[in-house]
Amino acid sequence: MQDIIIDTLSDGIKLLPFLFITYLVMESIEHKTSQKIRQIMKKSGKWGPVIGGILGIVPQCGFSTAASNLYAGRIITLGTLTAVFLSTSDEMLPILISQKAPSHTILRILLVKAAVGILAGAVIDLLMQAKKGAQQEELRIEHMCDHQHCHCGEGKIIKSAVGHTLQIFSFIILISFLLNLLIGYVGEDILAAFISEKSILGPMVAGLIGLIPNCASSVVLTQLYLEGVLSAGSMTAGLLAGSGVGLLVLYRVNDDLRENIKITLILYGIGVVSGILIEMTGLVF
Repeated sequence: MQDIIIDTLSDGIKLLPFLFITYLVMESIEHKTSQKIRQIMKKSGKWGPVIGGILGIVPQCGFSTAASNLYAGRIITLGTLTAVFLSTSDEMLPILISQKAPSHTILRILLVKAAVGILAGAVIDLLMQAKKGAQQEELRIEHMCDHQHCHCGEGKIIKSAVGHTLQIFSFIILISFLLNLLIGYVGEDILAAFISEKSILGPMVAGLIGLIPNCASSVVLTQLYLEGVLSAGSMTAGLLAGSGVGLLVLYRVNDDLRENIKITLILYGIGVVSGILIEMTGLVF
């Protein structure tokens, strides 16, 4: 037990400076560009899913919440919202960067998330257009204000970066400790063999984890993938289904509960199916 604790803390402390630098850069990016990106989304029109899928991979913690508010006001389409939710990486990107994951791995994951988001969003908009014809939904003025639940980049970039770093660092330490404990008692070979045999169940469980409206879900999924416990398909399923706190905000600002549940099921279904397809094709990031 003592060796497990020492190894976990040692690995975590080595990661801490890289994690802080990563968040510092990302906080600076968000502080300078967040308002511009929201304006681009508002003017996206029929290209919404494409723009949403591309912008969703930009590391901004408040982007999915902004998309929820814009959709609640019917300023963006359902396809655009879906594209943003599916492509949003939440804490995945900073963890991959701070843990020095290969650049080609990071690029492939981002491209898959953006591609799935754009394709799904475009199909959804086409189906909605065919269902409603040329009829346009009315703007819902009461929902057009931004109920931001993420206070990144509100002037104190360093303070926000420190807060993010400590929060995610604590998650990583906890996950690494539990994983090291599990490997120590079960054995890495047995654990890896068990996971590899669950090509369908793995993505289904990971998708449920991804739906948790908290940054912890993306931390768990990314960390388990880096440790070799989760396969590429399972991680992808969870990360596609996850949208940070965007889904939580949607339930608060969008009055149609049945629609919110449908959107949740759509995210989960697309994530799981995509994960299973990746498992079947043997795609490696």
